Amino acid sequence: MTDTATGLLGMGALLILLMLRVPVAFAIFLVGFIGISVLNGMSSAFNLMASESFTLASSPELVVIPLFILMGNITAATGMSRQLYDAAYAIIGSVKGGLASATILGCGGFAALSGSSVASALTMGRVALSQMDRFNYNQRLSTGAVAAGGTLGILIPSSTGFVIYAILTEQSIGRLFLAGILPGILLLTLFVLAITAICVIKPEFGPAGPRTTLSEKTRAFVAAAPILGVIALTIGGIYGGYFSPVEASAVGAVMVITLIRRTLTFKILFEALRGSVVTTATVMLILIAAHMINPFLALSHIPSAVGEFIDALGLSPMAILGLILLIYLILGTFLEGFAMLVLTLPIFFPIIVAQGIDPIWCGVLVVLTLEMGLISPPVGLNVFIVKSVAPKVPLSDIFVGVIPFWLMMLVTILILLAFPQIALMLPNAMIN
Repeated sequence: MTDTATGLLGMGALLILLMLRVPVAFAIFLVGFIGISVLNGMSSAFNLMASESFTLASSPELVVIPLFILMGNITAATGMSRQLYDAAYAIIGSVKGGLASATILGCGGFAALSGSSVASALTMGRVALSQMDRFNYNQRLSTGAVAAGGTLGILIPSSTGFVIYAILTEQSIGRLFLAGILPGILLLTLFVLAITAICVIKPEFGPAGPRTTLSEKTRAFVAAAPILGVIALTIGGIYGGYFSPVEASAVGAVMVITLIRRTLTFKILFEALRGSVVTTATVMLILIAAHMINPFLALSHIPSAVGEFIDALGLSPMAILGLILLIYLILGTFLEGFAMLVLTLPIFFPIIVAQGIDPIWCGVLVVLTLEMGLISPPVGLNVFIVKSVAPKVPLSDIFVGVIPFWLMMLVTILILLAFPQIALMLPNAMIN
């Protein structure tokens, strides 16, 4: 059997394991370890397992993951996320569809703290769905807004999606964080416009909430000012070049703990720490597994074979990029986002570099495509998260509810393909 045939067999086995719901990290690690053992010997596989695990675990760049996750967990557990929602509601809650739009804004704010789409959907779902239900919002609109708003967590800095992409491709985390800001704002704006259009066409979908007085608006903003300050300091500090993403994560975590020290009980802190450890361990296992399967793919020559095949097609760089994004879009219907990055970047990234495509711009497009997978059937992880918060809403209604937002994601990708500077302007201006 040739090396390439062994690689294809391994990738087929991996897909079968994932379809059987074997945990992503274990499935990837198992295939990578066995594949290296077959192609390069058992001793090579053991040596690589030891060296890569230690190197990855001791990488200082990965400190951003537990610290940003801790920030998100603490703000969720102490109710600070509700303050973000209340501030957004104070602005636009009194217009038709305002509660759904406030949910999107709240998700965007929480995403800047947690960097997690699942955490954003779960937290804002608990905060917002009961309010929208109280004002008789259509269930498709309310659940769709929460599921789609949660996806902002993988795009708006601090994004764990960008961290994983940066580690796997050896790109700058800071540049990727900056590159995600304007596309994130663009997508958030398009989400709000989609809600407005729906409520103009069908006003009964999003009845207007009660009006808030100027004093109520002021109180809402004063209550949310500390957490808004943390967001401004962490992202603004990176933008201004005052500190790195790692330093920003530490500053943000310390500020959050300081701000809520009077309400932070030992129980809340323990639960936040435990949740952060579990999530971090999951991400680390996936990264270690990725560093096992990457050498296996290299030994099997699959990346070079795919590159030669694409070159033979004679496509332009933009057409090749479009083809890669289309593959991500299809894979996103049944694969988890991090698994897609681990499986495909070793194959696609050399092609991207060879075609002269900017890796930072491509990273934004890839992560945005992963977002679409989070609300695409049949997997649609965020849809199932919202279903767990709203068990009485049929799953089919939630999937129907996310369709307008899915289309807005597609529009955002098309805009970024036409105007790359939307993503590249900030990183090129601030980081040389």
